[in-house]
Amino acid sequence: MLSRRFLLLQIVLILLLTVGCGLEQETIIPKKLTIGVVSYEQGTVSLDKYNRFKEYIAQKTHSVVELEPTYNELQAIEQIQRKQWDIVFAPPGLVAIAISKELYIPLFSMGGVSSRQSSLLVVLDNKPIKKIGDLAYKTIALGQKGSAAGYYVPLYDLYGLTLAQIRFAPTPKTILQWLSEGSIDAGALSEMDFELYRREFATRKFRILHTSRWIPSGVVLLGSTVERNLQQQIQKAMSEAPADITADAGYVPTAKIPNYQQFIKLVEKVIPLEERVKQTPAVLRLEESEKSKVSQ
Repeated sequence: MLSRRFLLLQIVLILLLTVGCGLEQETIIPKKLTIGVVSYEQGTVSLDKYNRFKEYIAQKTHSVVELEPTYNELQAIEQIQRKQWDIVFAPPGLVAIAISKELYIPLFSMGGVSSRQSSLLVVLDNKPIKKIGDLAYKTIALGQKGSAAGYYVPLYDLYGLTLAQIRFAPTPKTILQWLSEGSIDAGALSEMDFELYRREFATRKFRILHTSRWIPSGVVLLGSTVERNLQQQIQKAMSEAPADITADAGYVPTAKIPNYQQFIKLVEKVIPLEERVKQTPAVLRLEESEKSKVSQ
C-alpha cells in the first residue's frame, strides 16, 4: 500500500515538472524592431514626430521597438547593408539601393508629404554662371552618397564635365553655407531643402541654375529578414493607423507606391562614376566601352 502511494507521488511530481518545463518553454520573448530614419541636423525636433508611431507599432505587434536616427544617407546605407533596420522611412536614393541591392520590401509611399521632388543646382546670383556647361573646372558641392537629389541625380546631369573639385556636404544646409561663404561655385540639393533653408541666409541671394527631372517620392520599407507573420502585422497596423500618426510619421497609406524601375536604372548608370568624383580634378566621363551605362 505504501509503495503504491509512493509510486503515485512520483507520477504526480513528474507531471508537475513536465507541465512546469512546458510553461517555461512557452514563455513569449518580445520581438525587437528597429525603425531607421534620416534626420539630418534637426535632431529631437524631427525624431519627436516618430514617437507616437513607435509606440503604436509596439502595441499592435507586441514588440520592443527602437528608433535609430542617422544624420546623413551614407550612415543609413551602412545600416541597410548590415540589415540593422527593420522598418525604414527612406528618401528616394536609399529606396533605390535598398530595393535593388538589399531586397527591402516597399510598404507605403511617402508621396504627398514631400511634394517637391526635384534636384536643384544652385549658385549665388552674382556669379556669371548661366548654364551647366559653365561649371566646367569649377568647385561644386554634392550631398552624401545615397541622396537622390544631392548625389545621384546631379551626377547624372553633370555627366561629361571636368570639375576642379567635388566637395561632399554632410547636410543640405551646409551646401548653402558653403555657397554663402564663397568656398564653392555651385551646390546640389532638393527643391524642398532649398526652400526650407534658404531663409536662414537672408543676406545672400541664390539663383537656381538647373532643375532636374522628376524624382519619385520616398517610401516606407520593410526588411526582408522580418518574419513573415510579423511583416503582415506591421503592414496591417500601418494601414489602419490613425491619421495623426501617419501624418507625423510622414507616409500616406492610400497613396500608390511609385514605380522605381527607371530611377534604379539611373542610379546604376551613375555608380561607375563614383571613383572619379573623389579625384581632383573630377572627370565625370567614362571610357568609350562604358558610355552606354550612362546614355539616355
